[in-house]
Amino acid sequence: MSEPPPLPTEHGTCVLMGTNGVLLRGPPGAGKSDLALRLMDDGARLVADDRVHLALRDGAVIARAPDALKGMMEVNGIGLIRIEADRLADEARLALVVDLVPGGTVARLPAPGRADLMGVAVPRIELAPFEASALAKLRLAVGRGAGVIMPHS
Repeated sequence: MSEPPPLPTEHGTCVLMGTNGVLLRGPPGAGKSDLALRLMDDGARLVADDRVHLALRDGAVIARAPDALKGMMEVNGIGLIRIEADRLADEARLALVVDLVPGGTVARLPAPGRADLMGVAVPRIELAPFEASALAKLRLAVGRGAGVIMPHS
């Protein structure tokens, strides 16, 4: 019996914000794990850090951690840590791809973007992860969609 083909893998970190999976992409040192750690402190749950397996289900892209990395996160300055089970999610349906870029390079008024993952167009934004407003911008993008202003409190 032959083994199933390996799942496509994306270099990145994935978190679950409410019911929305967010894939953070960028080169090593771009701030993927750092931003994910701040999002987790804000209530998000970790799906995968460093490598993310992707699969198609019902026309959506599903993200999961590779077995060897499940529940683990690399935190700069601390090392590889195990995340508590209640802070983890087994999988996430991707709702947003976030390409992390250096500060000062994000367009002020970007056109709506899309990332092609396994033939599925997923909304995509660019974000400078170390800006103080990064979490608020990400909450807006995932919860309301790019281009929608904040609701009144």
